[in-house]
Amino acid sequence: MIELIVSDMDGTLLNNKLAVSDTNREAIEYAERKGIKFMVATGRGYTEAVPALKEAGISCPMITVNGGQLFDEAGNLIANIGIDKARIRRILDFVRSKGLYAEIVTTKGVFSDDKVGRIETMTTLLQTTNPDTTFKMALVLALSRLELLNIHYVNHFDEVLDDDSSQILKVLVFSNIGQPELQVIREEFETDEELIITSSFFNNIEINHVEAQKGIAVERFAKEMGISMENVMTIGDNFNDASMLKNAGVSFAMGNAEEGVKAIAKYVTSTNNENGVADAIFRAINEKL
Repeated sequence: MIELIVSDMDGTLLNNKLAVSDTNREAIEYAERKGIKFMVATGRGYTEAVPALKEAGISCPMITVNGGQLFDEAGNLIANIGIDKARIRRILDFVRSKGLYAEIVTTKGVFSDDKVGRIETMTTLLQTTNPDTTFKMALVLALSRLELLNIHYVNHFDEVLDDDSSQILKVLVFSNIGQPELQVIREEFETDEELIITSSFFNNIEINHVEAQKGIAVERFAKEMGISMENVMTIGDNFNDASMLKNAGVSFAMGNAEEGVKAIAKYVTSTNNENGVADAIFRAINEKL
């Protein structure tokens, strides 16, 4: 019997306009009335993830930064796993040498050293995932969404790296061309045993400490709650969800998921624009998966 449902956000719980649908929200409420706990596991930092959930009226425990942090329902930090700053400097230097845009997620929030690059990246993502949307409309939507996110802009990342009171949790690297242009970053750092490189969208790669994985964080949380992994259900769409899809008793890949992710999950649901999370929840409960 399922006791815990863990859902990814982008491309999963959120539709292509980066919002939680009423249908998904109602399905979560239905599961909770059945005594099933719900939580999200996202690559976003805490301050990036909260607005979309709050907008939908969802309050739940959260795995953020791909497993770099774990928060309880009240927003209290339970666990924290970061990357040493010497490695971060090497990563950022290499990214700059390739002319790519990057962001860093820290214990004090998400930081960017290029506001225009941030807007361009979000606009391209929204236009690509919503083909009927014009560039102008995608730009308007990007600006409205960015206003909700607590992004800190600095002139240079050294301002963040020189702050001894903060810890770096993740580096995101973006390319509007996509994975072919990002491959050089992946190849440069994938042999480092202290790091794990995943992706949550066609236009990014995410670099975390090797222990900061969603699957590890889900297992940690389930153990603390006294829940067997056989009674955990996970839902995701991309390769940063792979570790939690592999380890759960019941796992769903979204209809819009990468084919390799679908091969890992036990079941496939509809797309994120078709309330795939709700469909998975209702199926799992009604069919007693």
